[in-house]
Amino acid sequence: MLLAELEIHHSRPIAPTRRIALGRCLLPGVGVPGFGGVLLGAIAARFSRHIDHELHADLIALTHEIEAGRRFAQPRLRHRFQNDRVGLTRSVHRLHRRDDGELVATFTTGKGSPLQHILAAVYAAGSIPPPTRDRFLTSVRRGLSWHGDVDAALFLYLSGRSSAGAITAGSIGDPVGWALEVLGMGMGPSGLTRELVQQGFREALRDAHPDHGGDHNDAAKRIAEISEARRILMTV
Repeated sequence: MLLAELEIHHSRPIAPTRRIALGRCLLPGVGVPGFGGVLLGAIAARFSRHIDHELHADLIALTHEIEAGRRFAQPRLRHRFQNDRVGLTRSVHRLHRRDDGELVATFTTGKGSPLQHILAAVYAAGSIPPPTRDRFLTSVRRGLSWHGDVDAALFLYLSGRSSAGAITAGSIGDPVGWALEVLGMGMGPSGLTRELVQQGFREALRDAHPDHGGDHNDAAKRIAEISEARRILMTV
């Protein structure tokens, strides 16, 4: 299932003028940072390893300028951001949910330069109104600092979750609803109290334990999810 998508149009790396334009942007911002923020952060992480180290500081500075709402001159980092897409090449990056609920990101590679893809993520974040814009830009900055693969560990880092067992589409798109479901609590957020959350946590934890019928092979992941669900609901 498609969760987020960023379509960009860019000049070829060998073109004398370096240009970037945005196409279709499906960037949901519900949750922290939402599917859109996770995708933009993943784009930054995927391509940042292939740019000159000295460009990182310039990219970080650009995100802060956009976050502050300041106008900035074009071109930036030797690329011009524009609306016209004529003569530009198309690339698409997507975030999907697999049948098991896990997240997977896919990228178009080989068509544009790594810097073009990262700049597109920055400008896409900047096109969103605050406060979602600020969360998206924070996710981009996190992606720029990432040195590993684009996998569950990255999604954990981008989403701010404390447990790798909780990195599913539901935990990012609707964290409160996901947490209520994990703890078996059918009420809405308005009826929550710390005592009810603690009670739901204890009951779910007991049911997940192998000594009480829980799946031994799945116990560690289940307990991690239960703990993360309690953390989320305690902050509501």
